[in-house]
Amino acid sequence: MSTLFRRIGRRRALQGAAAGVVALGLLLWWLLPLGEEPPRGSIAFSTGTRAGVYQKYGELLRTELHRDMPDLRVRLLTSAGSQENVERVATGKADFTIAAADAVETYKLSGRPGADRLRGVARLYDDYVQLVVPVDSGIRSVADLRGKRVAIGLPHSGVRLIATRLLLAAGIDPEKDITARSDGIDTGPRRLGEAVDAFFWSGGLPTDGLRQIAEEAAFRFIPVGEDLVARLHEDGGATRYYRATSIPESAYPTVQNGSSVPTMAVSNLLITREDTDPRLAEWLTRTVIESRDGIGAHVHSAQLVDLRTAIYTDPLPLHEGARRYYRSVKP
Repeated sequence: MSTLFRRIGRRRALQGAAAGVVALGLLLWWLLPLGEEPPRGSIAFSTGTRAGVYQKYGELLRTELHRDMPDLRVRLLTSAGSQENVERVATGKADFTIAAADAVETYKLSGRPGADRLRGVARLYDDYVQLVVPVDSGIRSVADLRGKRVAIGLPHSGVRLIATRLLLAAGIDPEKDITARSDGIDTGPRRLGEAVDAFFWSGGLPTDGLRQIAEEAAFRFIPVGEDLVARLHEDGGATRYYRATSIPESAYPTVQNGSSVPTMAVSNLLITREDTDPRLAEWLTRTVIESRDGIGAHVHSAQLVDLRTAIYTDPLPLHEGARRYYRSVKP
């Protein structure tokens, strides 16, 4: 009798173990998109200037992608910013990038090559316009920039696009009424007060290039009022993506001294092309969303990446792979 019980016990143990293996397999299948091996190969990711948020975000995302897709090689390409980034993806020079929504819409409206192939992956975080002058400057408004040496960003950057529009809205011709400089966040802060009287920057908060000099309280911000944003909206087109907001007092506490600064913001989008492999796009979207806290620990603005808003990639339709991911996690 005891032998019979032992046989039954062994059989039940084996059955239990088999069931456990099956359950584990099902769990792994559920955790991995489509139950498949991670995508492999090589992609090019266009970022931005070395002192900007795009570059820092790209470096951190590459680390996260390597963890999730160890056989996927991610090559980072520095760039002038949003305008160049959009052109690179649209024409196949890069596979993924980050770009501001106004730059994406501008590219589409101009009918540039490959505009119809652009697709959205995720809405990430907002860029804030930051107009900077020396702390002892007499400049108090955008209108006061007339006759000054103003850094308006690199050619083909998103900053250049925004600065030009803001100056025109304030009644200033960027080609005649100022001495325009092509400094970006990588050189503008160092030249402030010497070669330039003011410089424009549009980026996530805080930006390392500004945070480093903020410790010396060597600059202050010029407000961008709602009246200027309203004038931009009157122009229609890509300017509809600008919204009035404020730089919170916590962004650069040693400079702002507890005060917020009126300005405007525009959303950043992670974009790709229609012909990108849907499985790759799905995996990449998953990594972007799930790595928010890890990246956000180093890039504060990345903390604002949110599953509930990531799907809103206007003016681009969602890529099919990104759509698959959002559907898989829909409550």
